[in-house]
Amino acid sequence: MTRVKAIFTAEAASEPMNRHESIGVVEGGLAGDRYQRGTGHYSPFDICEVTFISQGAIETVRTRYDIDLSDGRHRRNIVVSEVDLKELLETTFRIGDAVFRGTRPRPPCAHVESVANEDGVARALSEGRGGICADVIEPGPIAVGGRVEIVEADPRTVGQAIADRLAEGADNRTS
Repeated sequence: MTRVKAIFTAEAASEPMNRHESIGVVEGGLAGDRYQRGTGHYSPFDICEVTFISQGAIETVRTRYDIDLSDGRHRRNIVVSEVDLKELLETTFRIGDAVFRGTRPRPPCAHVESVANEDGVARALSEGRGGICADVIEPGPIAVGGRVEIVEADPRTVGQAIADRLAEGADNRTS
């Protein structure tokens, strides 16, 4: 079961990430986070309202590259367990009372390495380990331990399920 393992925000660009046990999800992001406030490094040009990274990616970085990012130096807001984040792209999902929509991958950049103050962080977060961006659809509180639940699957998955049912129906009619 996919759950929230950690929540992080930073008040402004390049500021240290602060860990939270719970936080309000508001229009535009996590309450007080740099991108919700418009003070992020890439504001207003490249906005991710909320960023997600998998616990598995953080563990892979620790094992493969000997870099411990569990303190939030990955610069992502929400760490989740037991999910391939690609499954949340173009998907509407709920955590607590908040609803999100996965929008795009969030590859690492040179800025993350500079702020982490450790060589190799950007490379370690590449190859799909950088996480994803999500938009806030419905605000509400979230907390560590909260369950990630799919509200609406991405259109490709839904479309494929419909096509499969139609094909199965056609097969049954011809037999």
